[in-house]
Amino acid sequence: MATTLKDVAEHAGVSVKTVSNVVNARPNISATMRSRVQASLDALGYRPNLAARQLKHGRGGFIALAVPQLDSPYFSELASHLAAQATRRGYILLMDITGADKEQERLALSGMSGQMVDGVILSPLGLTAAEIDARHSSVPLVLLGERAVPSGVDHISVDSVAASRAVGEFLLASGRRRLAAIGREPIQGTSSVRLEGFQSAVEDAGLRLPGKRIVRVRQFDREHGYSAMQQLLDLPEQERPDAVFAFNDLLAIGAMRACLERGVRIPEDIAVVGFDDIPEGRFHTPSLTTVAPDLAALASIAIDRLILTIEGGSQGPERIFVPWELRFRESTAT
Repeated sequence: MATTLKDVAEHAGVSVKTVSNVVNARPNISATMRSRVQASLDALGYRPNLAARQLKHGRGGFIALAVPQLDSPYFSELASHLAAQATRRGYILLMDITGADKEQERLALSGMSGQMVDGVILSPLGLTAAEIDARHSSVPLVLLGERAVPSGVDHISVDSVAASRAVGEFLLASGRRRLAAIGREPIQGTSSVRLEGFQSAVEDAGLRLPGKRIVRVRQFDREHGYSAMQQLLDLPEQERPDAVFAFNDLLAIGAMRACLERGVRIPEDIAVVGFDDIPEGRFHTPSLTTVAPDLAALASIAIDRLILTIEGGSQGPERIFVPWELRFRESTAT
């Protein structure tokens, strides 16, 4: 027999209305009371009745997550966190793989062509901020990532400028002077803001980040990291970098493989830093120093903001940065 709100209320020693307020994320509940009720919800395995919700509110209980790819460790881990948070709030997460295609992202913006979707979480790579702002759909939307930052939509991300600046400052403080970056893309977005932060640290130290040490890539994967590092290692010895910041961990892992094949020691000859803190980087030899975004917090905030809009409680769009930290491992140890 399914657990009811009354069962949860009796277990927590509160009113049914209080339980309902917690389940529906209404703001007039203290953190202590919310925690108490949530513990009872979890203990009893309560799941909202989606059919009843649809009849009462005209909603289906489905949220769409549209991302460029799912074979990336970053996006797969993020999707897992989002699915867990959606379930916690009584929603089901549907996946849409856009392949960074503009038309696919437009379909996502419209709520996956008008299917039973109450809201959309989109990580855009094809659409610009202006194109997103010009959308005609009224489907509630939350944006992730740094490709497009329109003014009229909730946008949740890591402050990549600040994080990348911290990478540069750390490498400089450790005595490195010939810094390089791997991951510049032809489009504006993640690579642009990470380069901005990294370059600002270098320039504030009175140094330069010459164009020959900023390597372009077409994709953020191991193969392109490998070939980008080969380019850097082919530079004359006096211009070869002594530290490399790869704009994601896959690029960094590919770069470290190139160093291994060329007999370049990490970190003695070249220090390497990545971004994302994927499991592969933690277990690589050497293990990878990286920027670790709080994906659990990102997922929780994104789901909560979207459901707040779905249920009519939003006070307007916000730009929200989630926590991150620089995790030091063997690829930069001296």
